[in-house]
Amino acid sequence: MNAIEITQFFNFGGKAVSATPHGNGHINDTYLITLEKSDNKFILQRLNTKVFKNYVGLMDNILKVTSSLREIIVNEGGDAKRECMTLVPTLDGKTYYMDGEDCWRAYIFVENTEVYQVISSPTIFQNTGEAFGKFIARLDGFDASTLVEVIPNFHNTVDRYRKFSASLEADKMKRAKNAEQEIAFVKAHKDMLSAIVDALDKKQIPLRVTHNDTKINNVLIDKASGKAICVIDLDTIMPGSLLYDFGDSIRSGCNTAEEDERDLSKVDFNVSLYEAFCKGFLKGIGDKITQKEIDMLHLGAIIITLECGIRFLTDYLDGDEYFKTKYAEHNLVRCRTQFKLVGIMEQMSDKLLEIARNCKL
Repeated sequence: MNAIEITQFFNFGGKAVSATPHGNGHINDTYLITLEKSDNKFILQRLNTKVFKNYVGLMDNILKVTSSLREIIVNEGGDAKRECMTLVPTLDGKTYYMDGEDCWRAYIFVENTEVYQVISSPTIFQNTGEAFGKFIARLDGFDASTLVEVIPNFHNTVDRYRKFSASLEADKMKRAKNAEQEIAFVKAHKDMLSAIVDALDKKQIPLRVTHNDTKINNVLIDKASGKAICVIDLDTIMPGSLLYDFGDSIRSGCNTAEEDERDLSKVDFNVSLYEAFCKGFLKGIGDKITQKEIDMLHLGAIIITLECGIRFLTDYLDGDEYFKTKYAEHNLVRCRTQFKLVGIMEQMSDKLLEIARNCKL
């Protein structure tokens, strides 16, 4: 069935008259639903079950987290329908509807908001950081171990290195000879990769609910105030460290060039944006962060950027099985931009640590 036909199975409170493609997502199919004789709008999505095979666990994660968030937001005196994604149940009270192999789910549409695809100003990035920090703070008391690992070992950097080593040994596409410098870079950073995993295992930092896809376009910005009000795209919510979320925002937001920029001279690290995000993130999280986590924020940015580069390099060695590519060396080019950022951040490591500590004062 198509999107408009699927609407009959959800409790929208009226007849749907249109289903318009919405947003810029690359995984799920998203539609904006309008109703007959009603101003209420909704988001309808067909979940990509090839990517998210455990859609039952995924939807259970979302239900648990959003239920907890709504209760907290209401207790704070906030507007839960604007500050939290709200699932619309099916007519039989479920969180999703199965049409053969297709899994459909729906949310209330948050009016008068927008998302940014690029960072237009430090203020926007700071507001985004505050939203992600507040998201983590509000879920500080949530037992993260009750959540399903939708993508097992997603940020297990030790496992990422293991997979890289296996791909390098196999070298099934005979591409290793084209990436000798990048391979050497990964091997030289092997010991660093265990830092966050070890800190979690040794309980030096807490296990938390993490978003795991903290790009700027996963926050709704209020059109009137310019404030970031709602974190969206909760499909990758899993147990982890806040260092993952902080690191992914910095990796994607502080690069001065495109992710696949061939000219590495254009790739630099924007320290001003780093400071802006730190201010927002630490304001949002308040006292729900430990000193150990603050001292590791810059390391989280380095490690997650390194991890991303390793993923690109591994996929290049494997023959581009995971990431979509436009040319033969696309993943290798992506890998190089990430490693350039890692090198820059390493050189200014002390400065990044100082910024994080000062932002918390």
